[in-house]
Amino acid sequence: MKFGVVVFPGSNCDADAYHAFKDALGQPTTYLWHKDHDLRGVDCVILPGGFSYGDYLRSGAIARFSPLMREVREFAGKGGLVLGICNGFQVLLELNLLPGAMLRNKRLKFLCQYVTIRVENDKTPFTRKGTKGRVLRIPIAHFDGNWYAPLETVKEVEGNGQVVFRYCDSEGRLTEESNINGSLNAVAGLMNKEGNVMGMMPHPERAVESILGSEDGLVVLHSLLENIS
Repeated sequence: MKFGVVVFPGSNCDADAYHAFKDALGQPTTYLWHKDHDLRGVDCVILPGGFSYGDYLRSGAIARFSPLMREVREFAGKGGLVLGICNGFQVLLELNLLPGAMLRNKRLKFLCQYVTIRVENDKTPFTRKGTKGRVLRIPIAHFDGNWYAPLETVKEVEGNGQVVFRYCDSEGRLTEESNINGSLNAVAGLMNKEGNVMGMMPHPERAVESILGSEDGLVVLHSLLENIS
């Protein structure tokens, strides 16, 4: 399975994602420059974390206009797999490939720490190697991770099973304290109706080796390999 990691000006997790998919997962992986118009035959596009265009205007707002995003949108429309991590999630929201928007964290602080998230849907291309209710320990690093949407959109998202991960405590319970950034319904990961595009604020690519503190991110990476035809 071939993965493509998009690089924007300001990306700072592109190398982490490249290492995770190429070295930890052992799969062909290539960088995709944001100004290009060629996805190079990849099977899955990764929009990495970081501060694309310095987060000017708002997170992900300028990156949506990068030339390569036309190809990403078309790729997603044809059922291609797209994973947005942190800033990549924000870009997917700006592209309207996912519903809702990101607000500042509830205490208006940049958060860089490990959190625990619960698998809400294990029938997706991103969670097939997990089980519903499983708790994963994965780091976050963001200022704008407070997912918000109108009530009608929230109802639709919940009804469709589009919530893939929720912030929880170590026992899998949903608490105010564990919902560290204040996201509506504790949403930590969300997919589109079709199930081929997912955004998540935690960084699975930073949790693929025990020496770094957790291998729980491999649940996402190994799940993607299940999509090889």
